[in-house]
Amino acid sequence: RMFYTCGPNEAMVVSGCGRSPPLMIAGGRVFVFPCIQQIQRISLNTLTLNVKSDKVYTRHGVPISVTGIAQVKIQGQNKEMLAAACQMFMGMSEVEIAQIALETLEGHQRAIIAHLTVEEIYQDRKKFSEQVFKVASSDLLNMGIGVVSYTLKDVHDDQNYLSSLGKARTAQVQRDARIGEAQFKRDAVIREAHAMQEKISAQYKNEIEMAKAQRDFELKKAAYDMEVNTKKAESEMAYQLQVAKTKQRIEEEKMQVQVVERTQQITLQEQEITRREKELEAKVQKPAEAERYRIEKLAEAEKGEAEAFALEAKGRAEAEQMAKKAEAFKQYKEGAMVDMLLEKLPLMAEEISKPLCAAQKVTMVSSGGSEVGAAKLTGEVLEIMTRLPSAVEKLTGVKISQRWSHHTPGSS
Repeated sequence: RMFYTCGPNEAMVVSGCGRSPPLMIAGGRVFVFPCIQQIQRISLNTLTLNVKSDKVYTRHGVPISVTGIAQVKIQGQNKEMLAAACQMFMGMSEVEIAQIALETLEGHQRAIIAHLTVEEIYQDRKKFSEQVFKVASSDLLNMGIGVVSYTLKDVHDDQNYLSSLGKARTAQVQRDARIGEAQFKRDAVIREAHAMQEKISAQYKNEIEMAKAQRDFELKKAAYDMEVNTKKAESEMAYQLQVAKTKQRIEEEKMQVQVVERTQQITLQEQEITRREKELEAKVQKPAEAERYRIEKLAEAEKGEAEAFALEAKGRAEAEQMAKKAEAFKQYKEGAMVDMLLEKLPLMAEEISKPLCAAQKVTMVSSGGSEVGAAKLTGEVLEIMTRLPSAVEKLTGVKISQRWSHHTPGSS
């Protein structure tokens, strides 16, 4: 009994008695019974293949040569793929395995070239590589070989087709480069103009913000200054007002002192005047009043004598007049009395109406069906006058109405 080992880049296959199916070990160890069991090894190294296809006609009939680089290896971790690889390649060397994989890849590469144009292969190498990798992988997997990578290395031709295509492409690229450069310059100018505009806008905006900030600062400063000045003015006015009030109180106190002094002076003056008046009264007024009283009494005595003489003369005149009237009354009797009464009637009417003349307001109340106002008042006065003859008749016994009817105008 023997003990065998292998590295991770190698696989062992043990077959024989007791090994059906064969035991496959990738990177490990195994016990093998000599004579009744057999051990074989297969390489799991990555193989680099230079896949070259010369003068392959493309879809448009242009012959080109294509070279690709592929990395392949037997998949030892996958039991099924390892079993397939052992069935196909057991006992073969790496060179032989690589040759089989290379021929397979080259066939798939030729088939794909025939279905594409030169432009598609030349301009889109990645797409070409993906197609070769996809088609070759599906075929090689059945052999137990996995394609690790495939890259298109070179594309060329003997008829300068690619060179012409390259020139056209170069011209196109140069044209696109010039257009791109012009567009870039234009875009650069536009971007520069935009940048300048944004710079100026930002500058203006910054200046506007600074102006606003300055304005706000000035406004706030003005408001603060106004508030401070107001407080100062209020303080100064309060101080001045307090000074004025103090001065006013001092002046008032001075005035009160002056008033007191003046009052005292007036009191003293009044006392002096009273004293002088009393002195004057004692010295001048009392004697003068006594003399005036004496003179007034003398004048009153003289006046009394004059009035007595005047009254005596008036009495004598009135006595003579009364005597004449009595003589006339005796001669004319009732007629004279009537004349005298008639002469006194206006005076009597005047005396009757005097109270009405002195009244400021007279309220007349009508009982209905009679006169009102001044006519009513006049009627009342006349009614009183019509009652006089009856009153005279009761006093003297003389009927004025009968005497007046016999009295003719011009008689005494």
